[in-house]
Amino acid sequence: MINVTKTFFPPLDEYNDNIKRIWSNEWLTNRGELVLELENKIKKYLGVNNLLITSNGTLPIQIALKLLGNQGEIITTPFSYIATTSSIIWEGCTPVYVDIHPNYLTIDESKIEESITSNTTAILATHVFGNPCNIEEIERIARKYNLYVIYDAAHCFDVRYKGKSLFDYGDVSTCSFHATKLFHTGEGGAIFCKNEGLFHKIYYSHNFGHDGPVKFHGLGINAKISELQSAMGLSVLPYMSKIISKRKQIVESYLRMLDWRKLDTMKLRDNTQWNYSYFPILFESESDLISIQEELNLNQIFPRRYFYPSLNTIEYVKGNFMPISEDISSRIMCLPLYYDLELSDVTRICEVINNNL
Repeated sequence: MINVTKTFFPPLDEYNDNIKRIWSNEWLTNRGELVLELENKIKKYLGVNNLLITSNGTLPIQIALKLLGNQGEIITTPFSYIATTSSIIWEGCTPVYVDIHPNYLTIDESKIEESITSNTTAILATHVFGNPCNIEEIERIARKYNLYVIYDAAHCFDVRYKGKSLFDYGDVSTCSFHATKLFHTGEGGAIFCKNEGLFHKIYYSHNFGHDGPVKFHGLGINAKISELQSAMGLSVLPYMSKIISKRKQIVESYLRMLDWRKLDTMKLRDNTQWNYSYFPILFESESDLISIQEELNLNQIFPRRYFYPSLNTIEYVKGNFMPISEDISSRIMCLPLYYDLELSDVTRICEVINNNL
């Protein structure tokens, strides 16, 4: 059976070596030795400064919204995973959707300004499948209207834009280290912030607001990652170049073998060094997608409809009509892409698709 993704498992003996360190230290959580080591190694690997790893990838978004959203209106994208929207609502803010660019699939920056009101406090945009938003234009708009910029960069580990980590942009960027992601800690995430004052607030917010054992800086929640999760991250990180190289081979095989006369894929933004995190294909219609998906499933191949449905159509949201997002979400599907996927299986996937288009 070929699923859309598969967790990368590092060599068991290397993982066990890190687990033995935990037993030796007798320290499981509260920013132990492995957590601190993983943070430092990720900083060095990515070339970033302020970084905080967390127990999952949603809490960083919620913390950012708690600190910057001020229960106002948040300009956001309808084409993302549900966590982007649910975090906005969970933190007492209101999502205001702006449609997406039909080629890049990220928020259409040319439509943001018309949606800004006196109640707007922030822009929460998603770098979709690791494809950067129009960072410069979003920054210009944010400065003009005195808004914060939060990037949902869940898919962006090791993506570079104009030579810098994509996490270096915006007031806050967040990432997911979920088991299905390019880099993972089993379950986990991270929050990135360049401003020292804001990072200090983020830091205490992720640990109940603590200022030492008995004092408090302010309000906080528990977003701490454990030593057990960090052991996995430390075991996976040395393999990142191999993981990305193999995924690049797979993507290049898809690009070479698929029949593109009736298919399309997203356009990468210029100046992007991509990480091959997902491989989305666009069909001419939803009926074509469903038909091909059924054929793939019959062959024990299970792609997934990322991102479906368009978030503005979720019942508890009831957002305005977003024609491009709703159209794209109805006919986009991500094909299997992971380190262990054999190129012979990629050939078989392409044959099933091409023979049934």
